[in-house]
Amino acid sequence: MKGDKQDYINYRISKSDEIFQDAQLLAENSRWNSCINRLYYSSYYLASALLYKDKIKAETHNGVKTQLFLHYVKSKRLSPDHGKLFSHLFDWRQETDYSDFVDFDKETVAPLLHEVQELNDQLKKLIELE
Repeated sequence: MKGDKQDYINYRISKSDEIFQDAQLLAENSRWNSCINRLYYSSYYLASALLYKDKIKAETHNGVKTQLFLHYVKSKRLSPDHGKLFSHLFDWRQETDYSDFVDFDKETVAPLLHEVQELNDQLKKLIELE
């Protein structure tokens, strides 16, 4: 990895923003399964940046989810609702990537755009602390 710790964190934040914009484009085109994937990754990049900032090791997607719960949800630095949302996004991304006959719809996914934006804003605030 080239650059310093802050360069890596800034890259992850930038990547998250770009991917969230991709999710918005996919939603506008009714591509709900792909939208779920991009929503998950927009939050995943921020969660992994937060863990990295705080020197918490996580080598897998499941590890990021577990560490996020242990260090931020359990300590109430991240709300339980945001923790549940991240967990649902993780599960739904798994379903859309690896299961057959999984089709998300507008009613399920469209409201998530706002919810994920709130989650991402909260993760960014945690990254900016200290």
